[in-house]
Formats: sequence, C-alpha cells, structure tokens
Amino acid sequence: MATSLGNSWDKLLKEEIEKEYFSNIRNFLIKEYSAYTVYPPKKQILAAFEKTAYEDVKVVIIGQDPYHGDNQANGLAFSVNKGVECPPSLKNIFKAIEYDLGIKMTSNGDLSIWAKQGVFLLNTILTVRAGCPQSHCNIGWEKFTNKVVEILNNREKPMVFLLWGNNAKQKLKLIDTNKHLVLTSVHPSPLSFYHGFLECKHFSKANEFLLKNGMTAIDWSNQEK
Repeated sequence: MATSLGNSWDKLLKEEIEKEYFSNIRNFLIKEYSAYTVYPPKKQILAAFEKTAYEDVKVVIIGQDPYHGDNQANGLAFSVNKGVECPPSLKNIFKAIEYDLGIKMTSNGDLSIWAKQGVFLLNTILTVRAGCPQSHCNIGWEKFTNKVVEILNNREKPMVFLLWGNNAKQKLKLIDTNKHLVLTSVHPSPLSFYHGFLECKHFSKANEFLLKNGMTAIDWSNQEK
C-alpha cells in the first residue's frame, strides 16, 4: 500500500502512518492480499485522499467499508469502477439526487466526478475481503479514519459532513457542529432507503451551505463533462 499521496495529505498524515497501529494494518494487509482477493486494489486503498486534497474538501461523505463484489470498489465511498453496474445503495443515492434537485442521473457509478469538485468520499474501513462484508473491521482502520475526521474538523474553513447510517453517525462526536454543517440520515441501502433517505434533500442543503460560505456549489450530476 503506497502512502505517498502527492498532495497536502502527505504532511497531515505523516505522523499517523508512522504509528505502530498503522504498521500493524500494513502487515495485516500484506498477508490478506497474498492469501485472498481483497478490495479495492492496493494502489487504490487511499484513492479518496489522492483525488481530493485536504484544502479542497467541501463535502465529506462517510461510508462503511468498500464494496466486496468483483471489480466494484475503487477507493471512493459508494463509488464503483466505470462500466460496473451501480450497487443498490448507489442507485438509491442517485434517486435521492433526482428527487432533491431534479437532475436526471445516468448509469455512471464512478464518483471521481464528485471527488474532483471537493467531495471527500471516505469509507470508515478502507479494505475488505471479497465476499465478506465488514471482514476488515477492528484491524485499525476505524482509528485511522477517526483521525482523518479530526483533522478535517480542525480546519478553519467550514465544510459539510453527510453521515448516512449508524457507522457514519459514530463520527458525529468528532465534529464541531457549530462550525461545520452536519446532516444525518439512514443509510441509502434498500433496507432503510424509504425510511427518510429519499426525502432528506442533503444535496441541496449542502450546496446552500457552500454558497452561503463563499464556495461554489457541487454539481451532483454523474455525467462526464
């Protein structure tokens, strides 16, 4: 797992990735990737950090762990590789965007389009064994992503946090709600989607906050420009 990100995250995370627990994560993953199929590919584990520099973050979306199906996970929460069918949760996110903003979404599930605009797509756990959801819980990723949220929270410039589902909501205690906008909802999975996610209007609310604070709004469409 390469940890050189080529942007401001390198300096911000340097101390954290030198800690013993992060070394333990590395050692665990070396064994896992050699013995099993693990997602995302090693070079994409930290893709969220590579695609959205710290100072560019406008909106943080926190997921659970990566998709565990073949060729789906690409290191960005809720995102899939180009050409891969969108999983149910991502389809539901697109339905909520259409409901909120009236945007006609396409079948493109690669959310790099959002990442380039400042949407930081962070999973709580950054790796998973194929076919085994939550298989990399408690190897240290939760501690690492808690630190990442703390770093973001400490930034003077405000941002929006979208916390969907119980895993994401656990990060709420790390965020200063007087400085940042925090919006919570049920998870967009089919089990809970119609219990409040469809009508949450988080996308328009996020843009309202960004504009109010002198930033440009996010284009939530998924059409490549």
